[in-house]
Amino acid sequence: MRQPEVFSETRVDVMHAMMTEHPFAAVVSHATGSLSADHVPLVVHSSVDPLGALHGHIAVSNPLFRETSGPIEVLCLFQGPQTYVTPAWYASKKEHGKVVPTWNYVVVHSRGTLTFKRDPDWLMRHLHELTDAHEQNRPQPWAVTDAPDDYVSRMLRGLVGFEIIIDDLQGTWKMSQNKTPADRSSVERGLAEAGATDLADLVQNRGA
Repeated sequence: MRQPEVFSETRVDVMHAMMTEHPFAAVVSHATGSLSADHVPLVVHSSVDPLGALHGHIAVSNPLFRETSGPIEVLCLFQGPQTYVTPAWYASKKEHGKVVPTWNYVVVHSRGTLTFKRDPDWLMRHLHELTDAHEQNRPQPWAVTDAPDDYVSRMLRGLVGFEIIIDDLQGTWKMSQNKTPADRSSVERGLAEAGATDLADLVQNRGA
């Protein structure tokens, strides 16, 4: 992707943290003969050197599994916070009016090689990990073991797991870094007043 240096993020731990916080990714490939994208939640495994790995699952009826064989090159797109930025927020609008709308956003592109995992034990571990990650903050977390064993076994037969070993990571945090300090401050204030406090914090932190 086009990545001006001022917006570039290269720290693996920062990108992994964003991917963990926003795990619902688009997995894009050309493996079936034309471009296709599957939207799935992925689990980041940072301990796999040097750039980590992603674990996920799809239905066995999915063409990505049914119509392919062997490793698959994929691009995973993770999107974080994003928003429209109105020219009305810029302090410089009052000075010279030479301002236009833009969009602030956080994205990570992860490229790697996908291999399928048919081992039921691997798939069960993955499903426990995925579920636990998203249930842990609930007052009464649901667990895979809450469902009847025969029901879980039947559901497992319709799924296939996969692992993506990451070969390349690109992060873009476009948060008004290319604007003047006065314009960044006014964008930060506008976002906060609009209730987008997470984005206001990012503008402040990235502009420092």
